[in-house]
Amino acid sequence: MWTWRATLYLAARSSIGARATTWVVVRSQMWMWDRKDVHSDDQKIELSLTDLRAVAGFAAMCAQKALTLFERRHPEDPRPRSAVDAAKTFANGERRSNVQRSTAVAAHRASKEATDPVVQHAARAAGDAAASVYLHPLAQASQVGHILGSASNAARAFELDAGGDTSIGSQWLATFQGYATSDLRNVLARYPEVPSGTNRLNELMRDLDRTLRLIS
Repeated sequence: MWTWRATLYLAARSSIGARATTWVVVRSQMWMWDRKDVHSDDQKIELSLTDLRAVAGFAAMCAQKALTLFERRHPEDPRPRSAVDAAKTFANGERRSNVQRSTAVAAHRASKEATDPVVQHAARAAGDAAASVYLHPLAQASQVGHILGSASNAARAFELDAGGDTSIGSQWLATFQGYATSDLRNVLARYPEVPSGTNRLNELMRDLDRTLRLIS
């Protein structure tokens, strides 16, 4: 099942570009699928820079909507906005760099430091946007969190801000659906579907995943 790991040390290898690079994300809250689905012979997925930019652009647009929820409560904290800006920079054609890594970690740290669930999810959406540029080319359900994590967290932030009204979250998912380009949906279709989970955040991600896959 889906689980949260509040402190995660993850080493991953990206095959995008002329040579492989190794990157590390520390102390980051991320979606993790129970490692039963990970095998040494996991099918590799072809991902181009155009694909990754489509994912980052979608994630940034979704996360940006929730920035107001964070900044209304913490106007002096620039970390989530910096993460969204880093994702947008890559989506708009700049090279990936340490900026995306560092801002993702910083925004996730802001989420961890917060006590207000609205703030937590808004900051996590921003961190997920910056981290989305490192979507892994592995056919694992856990990777869908890189694609849809920002949208799911942003929708959850809005519904919590409305007192837990789940119809608000569903309305935001409908809005985010409109941000999904054909390139984004094409990338999503290469990965396994989001499995059922036990919490609302997983439910939001699963609903968006299924809806996007139905669009021709």
